[in-house]
Amino acid sequence: MTNAARLRQVWTIARLQLTRVFFSKRSFWVYLLAFFPAVIFFAHGVEVKFKRDRYTSRVTPSSVLDAIRAGDSEGDVLRQAPGPVSDERYRPRRRRRGPDAEQQRTPDRRFLAYWDGSKRWELNFEDGILQTKRARPLNDFEEDRQVYAGVFQYFYLRLAIFFGCLGIFMNLFRGEMLDKTLHFWFLIPARREVLLAGKYLAGLIAAVVIFGSGAALSFALMLWPQDPTALQTFWATDGLSHVFWYSAAAALACVGYGSVFLASGLLLRNPIIPAVTILFWESINGILPAMLQKLSVLYYVEALCPVPPPMDSNAPLLIRLLAAPAEPPTAAFAVLGLLALTALVLFVASRAVRNIEVNYGVE
Repeated sequence: MTNAARLRQVWTIARLQLTRVFFSKRSFWVYLLAFFPAVIFFAHGVEVKFKRDRYTSRVTPSSVLDAIRAGDSEGDVLRQAPGPVSDERYRPRRRRRGPDAEQQRTPDRRFLAYWDGSKRWELNFEDGILQTKRARPLNDFEEDRQVYAGVFQYFYLRLAIFFGCLGIFMNLFRGEMLDKTLHFWFLIPARREVLLAGKYLAGLIAAVVIFGSGAALSFALMLWPQDPTALQTFWATDGLSHVFWYSAAAALACVGYGSVFLASGLLLRNPIIPAVTILFWESINGILPAMLQKLSVLYYVEALCPVPPPMDSNAPLLIRLLAAPAEPPTAAFAVLGLLALTALVLFVASRAVRNIEVNYGVE
């Protein structure tokens, strides 16, 4: 049989398998993992839009707010700017009585916020005297980009895509064994390696579509409430590049984890054992020797992300090492390295599928 004929067989098997992968009852929780962050970003966008609409009716000129200085009293400030959009007061707590009661007294604090049409001004008072004043955007674009980077790397790559691929690819063969339908696939006139390739292609298409859509929707909802000027600058500079590399990282994570869990489903009956083992290996990737780091999917896909995730500088060294590899590879090496690792795992899986025997009585 020619290679072209085998490729047609692969596509036919993948096409037949796609409906089962997308609509299997075992896969519904995968959609929840993929689209949960989008719900969070949508709620944040609604909150920002609501605040902006509410603040629009109470605009204070920035020239008035610029004239306010630290040391001004509450009365002076409210006479100059009588329309705060937020007014919160924190009364001092009652302390036990005693000779040192005055030293234990907490100050009377008040927080006022103003809106000048583009920025939110925050004024903090103690005992009626202005202590600090700062202006910042209602929605900080750079901060939201950092938040998305954290969600993508800590949630999507480490949890959602990992467990999503576990559910999708482990069931390609193991699920057929549980449903007692695997023997029908073995009866078709195709080599088992072709069957493996077709099932892997179906799982890969499903995983990329589901998690790519979830990540793209979350990214779009993160951009939705941003200032139009900031968005225009973003699209004129790094916008398309960020979209491409986030998409590539999500797709390649599905490629790598898909091959690993497909092979695990062929070699092992219990999915818990490989899941826990691989999750532990991926989690300690940052503290492994450089050679062993290259045997991790996370090592490659994290290097493709355009924005590093937020990390507290005061976090323990071990946490910082676990969060990212010490020396990430270049983008080209990351892509080629992951494809090479995937090819190796699929080669092992192709050897295993040749020897698999259908025995439903032991499942």
